[in-house]
Amino acid sequence: MATRRTTTTHATSSPAARRRRAVTAGALLPLALGLASTQLPSQRPAAQAPAAKAAVTVAAPTCGGPNLPPCPTPSPLLQKSRPVTWWFVFKFNSKAFPGCAGDAKVECPFGGDAQSYKNSSQQYVFASSDSPTLQQGNGCAGDTTNDPIGATFDEIYHGSYHYVVWNDQFYDDPEIRGCSESCGGPWGHSKGIVAWNDIGEGVVMQVSTPSWPAAGSASSPRKSDGNTLGCVKDNDVQVSQHFFALKLNKDDLVQVLKALQNASVVTDPSNPQIVNNGGPADVQALVASLGVKSTSADVLTAKLSSGIELISKPSQLHVPPWQMISALLGGIPLRTATWWASPEIPPTTASSPVPACWSSTLGKPGPVDIATTGHWSGKEFGLKGGLGTDFNHAKLGVSTSTNDHYAIFGDMNQQGTLSGPNCASSQNGRGGTFYVVSNPLLQTSITALIAGASATQEPSDNK
Repeated sequence: MATRRTTTTHATSSPAARRRRAVTAGALLPLALGLASTQLPSQRPAAQAPAAKAAVTVAAPTCGGPNLPPCPTPSPLLQKSRPVTWWFVFKFNSKAFPGCAGDAKVECPFGGDAQSYKNSSQQYVFASSDSPTLQQGNGCAGDTTNDPIGATFDEIYHGSYHYVVWNDQFYDDPEIRGCSESCGGPWGHSKGIVAWNDIGEGVVMQVSTPSWPAAGSASSPRKSDGNTLGCVKDNDVQVSQHFFALKLNKDDLVQVLKALQNASVVTDPSNPQIVNNGGPADVQALVASLGVKSTSADVLTAKLSSGIELISKPSQLHVPPWQMISALLGGIPLRTATWWASPEIPPTTASSPVPACWSSTLGKPGPVDIATTGHWSGKEFGLKGGLGTDFNHAKLGVSTSTNDHYAIFGDMNQQGTLSGPNCASSQNGRGGTFYVVSNPLLQTSITALIAGASATQEPSDNK
């Protein structure tokens, strides 16, 4: 059992952070293959060591400086021209809430053609910093500027911003050297887009959808597939998914890029389809360092300007992901809803021993309950992982203690092992990021959303 280090990158710690043991330091078949807990081995030649990176040349800013106009800033949008600090979207699965809300039809403003999936759902609920209680959304999630996903992505895709898109399941568009259709461990199990202006202000959007987004600008579109939810060849809207967007200042952007680097996210700084580098010199240097498997075994944590905590798990820290989150938040009890499928990490209780696959620097995790059903508007929906209509690919967690009010949005599933023999199994051996929002109304609302049955599986043969 190796000893790992936790690195914190913020000076002012939250009450939860003060409870941590942290050392401060510087600094479907396609879906079936993509969502399977064990990726197929790559059939392409292994990636070579990255070439030495050229020095970053920084252009003079065109906005935001003395005698220059203000920089337009990408932000989380609830709809066009309605910015918020953050928003969260939960897209339902296709059994409980098929199709789109009302009589809305799929549109493809970011590329692609409306797909004739056998089963799909783009119905959703959302919450935001302006209104933290979940409410039903209208139309088709991600397709117009009248919903949070579509409005926020439109601002980036049809704007003139710098961006990074990352996704371990690009399905060959773009191709990632050293991967097959998707990139297995030790690449990060992480998906999203971050965009910023010339002075480093912007927005990050964490997503759980395979094959979306896969291009950051209309000037560099996908070559062989669509880039709009409901318009992608892979049916990534059959099962439940989640999306979380957050406003960033320049210091926040630096922390997000460090977290992505630490988590070994899959991207390619040389490909303008998914990376448009620019802005401040330190930002450009961090972007240029992405797309490489990190050797770090240190958790990174940061307190962002919004008060939201960012946590980055490295692939080389071979521990169960949501037990790690519990421990980093002071051993609080959690209820999680992820793609819970083989090799399942079983639920743990207050009397469970510390996992054998663990790091002494993390402290003791609290109980981690696993939701298998949830409810909305009188309907029950499944929250386990699987191939079909009643399954879930979102990665959510809520605190269940009386004194903590956390809603947690993550990249990682409860798959892997508590006790070995292979502590690098599945998600244990992959990287990912987590955003921890302390908000009683949001936590209460998501708790109700994922209230229902819980897993009771005892530990079995973990792979």
